[in-house]
Amino acid sequence: MPAMKENLGLPWPSVKKHTKFLDRPESLPQYKGSHFLSMNLHEYQAKELMARHGVQVPPGHPATSIDEANEAIQQLFDTGHKSVVVKSQIHAGGRGKGTFKDGFKGGVHLADCPEDANAKAEAMFGNILVTKQTGEVGKQVNRLLITSAQKIKNEYYVAVLLDRSKGRPIIMASAEGGMNIEEVAEESPEKIFKETIDPDLGLQAYQGRKIAIALGLRGKLINQCGRLLQCLYDTWAGCDASMLEVNPMALIENEDGTESVVALDAKMSIDSNAMFRHPDIKAMRDISEEDALEVEAGKHDLNYIKLEGNIACLVNGAGLAMSTMDAIKHYGGDPANFLDVGGGATQEQVKAAFEIILSDPAVKAILINIFGGIMNCNTIAQGVVAAAKETDLKLPLIVRLEGNNVEAGRKTLADSGLPLITAESMAEAAQKSVEAAK
Repeated sequence: MPAMKENLGLPWPSVKKHTKFLDRPESLPQYKGSHFLSMNLHEYQAKELMARHGVQVPPGHPATSIDEANEAIQQLFDTGHKSVVVKSQIHAGGRGKGTFKDGFKGGVHLADCPEDANAKAEAMFGNILVTKQTGEVGKQVNRLLITSAQKIKNEYYVAVLLDRSKGRPIIMASAEGGMNIEEVAEESPEKIFKETIDPDLGLQAYQGRKIAIALGLRGKLINQCGRLLQCLYDTWAGCDASMLEVNPMALIENEDGTESVVALDAKMSIDSNAMFRHPDIKAMRDISEEDALEVEAGKHDLNYIKLEGNIACLVNGAGLAMSTMDAIKHYGGDPANFLDVGGGATQEQVKAAFEIILSDPAVKAILINIFGGIMNCNTIAQGVVAAAKETDLKLPLIVRLEGNNVEAGRKTLADSGLPLITAESMAEAAQKSVEAAK
């Protein structure tokens, strides 16, 4: 694991006092969510971790109340900063172009005096911000980041993530950084270039210089950018991150006229499978930013992801769950969730899973697809019957059971008196669920 670097004297306080509220990968965008694969961080938390590893970031302070925000604003102006940036902290991108439900535009604002900054903070705090990534529902802003404003000369995009096709980390970079990076990726993908990293060697100095030159930097800025990229990679590797995105990384003009390359923004996700190694990062989890049903599923050790469709799925095994969702899509339907109860689920877990499914008002049909290996089909059947009777189930229920103790499971369902729709194969079950949902 890379050695920790100094904080460069940056005035970033410990985030512990601000964390009292405790993806699918980007290569699989068709199934959004995945709290059990990665844990998202707020910008201020990502910057705290980056600063620990030597990344140069502007001085700033997070705030969980208006009083804290006003205090942070006054502190920055009192220490000589001529302007500040007030930034909404939510787990979604596109904040700068977002609009609040009350019509106030922009989740990121520049302010040249304490009074203006305080007014911007009050307009954002507790308000609901809608961006391209939040959807129409939006997210409530319960945290703000107050940071020093910089004189920006140019903006760049940099990200460290895992290239699953190569099985190696990569750095993605573009000279077209800023709020329009999504449009750049869609319309001009040739402007985004990648550098593959050998995990045994880490990011090499020549690779950092190569990226800096590709971004158009020259002179002393080449090595400075290379060092920043090295620190970004060390952050990604040292924190077991699944993704670290800096947009923008910026070329700024300092008060003495010199230039520096700094990280102005940050988006970071941590691999949940490695969380046991990072109790300090685990404490940064913000449950209020997560889907309530996903949080409830986590309490029962269930792997659940809320999706946008209307056909609920209850499946044992992640591979079978993905195949089930693919089958639903193939027959023209849309899955409402990913739900893997695992190979050793108890009757209580199955009942909890069923209740979580029924808590989603979008669900119009339920598809249960079980292939019993370790899993006892009768355990699933008993859990489903118990949950269906307690909730007075009115929705169509499509069941496909196969494998371990299947006959007992089928008998339990048949004797339950529930209006079931049975299927012999996954394809048949998917097709019947799509018809039932209509």
